[in-house]
Amino acid sequence: MKGWRWLTAIAGITVVTTTMGWSQLTIAQDNNGCYMVMPSGSTVNLDRLCGGSASPSGTNRASSPAVAKDIYTARIKYRLSGTPVIDVTFNGSRTFEMIVDTGASGTLITRSMATALNVTPFNKSIATMADGRMVAFDIGRVNSIAIDGAEMRNVPVAIADRTNIGLLGHDFFGNYDVKIKQDVVEFYRR
Repeated sequence: MKGWRWLTAIAGITVVTTTMGWSQLTIAQDNNGCYMVMPSGSTVNLDRLCGGSASPSGTNRASSPAVAKDIYTARIKYRLSGTPVIDVTFNGSRTFEMIVDTGASGTLITRSMATALNVTPFNKSIATMADGRMVAFDIGRVNSIAIDGAEMRNVPVAIADRTNIGLLGHDFFGNYDVKIKQDVVEFYRR
């Protein structure tokens, strides 16, 4: 089914285990600008490319009032192998912990989440995992997925039998630039 091609990249399930060592190697910092860090540790100012001025005192677009209303924030509750876990609200009322999986193109919920949300599978799909395995998933639909006011409606989700936590995939945050900070994940509407 053409609409389910997003599921083939749900290989992000394995990303959690393969990124285990990275959390101690890098520390993200935000200097409120548009820049690139070179291997030497020096920074290159990219404000002109990001729509700001080239000077270090250029305005950060993300903090301007016109854009600030399009920033949604989720507190990081904890990390699994360095990957953030946040609260996500489904169908306007039920909140579950989910891994923010930047490697997953689709959202995956657990079987117990599907039961709690009364999600009825309407299809099946085969997904190729990062390690090459083929895994079958039931496909259901949730009425909504929301984080701090950012909401997506009528969302198809994969339902996994062998996991105890869901994955928030690119289908939700694909319209946002995602910034993972130490304590929060920020979603900036594009």
